[in-house]
Amino acid sequence: MLTGKQKSFLRSKAHHLDPIFQVGKSGVNENMIKQIADALEARELFKVSILQNCEEDKSVVAEQLAEGTGADIVQIIGNTIVLYKESVEKKTIKLP
Repeated sequence: MLTGKQKSFLRSKAHHLDPIFQVGKSGVNENMIKQIADALEARELFKVSILQNCEEDKSVVAEQLAEGTGADIVQIIGNTIVLYKESVEKKTIKLP
């Protein structure tokens, strides 16, 4: 679980990032969760965009992704979710 200070730090790091994944009409599936988990191991922090045609609520999508990958939700702003998970091998972000 992240503290408020850590979330603020990660939000500032994620500000300039572009979304890597998009959740569309089909919603969240096992293949998407596996790809996001692999990307989290490589990058630790990134954004996921939720498309207009996604039928599920953005908070539900964020919870599904966080539970499936073991990541923390840093922020949900608009249709964008920021996820963070500490990498085992490629640790680059030092939390305050």
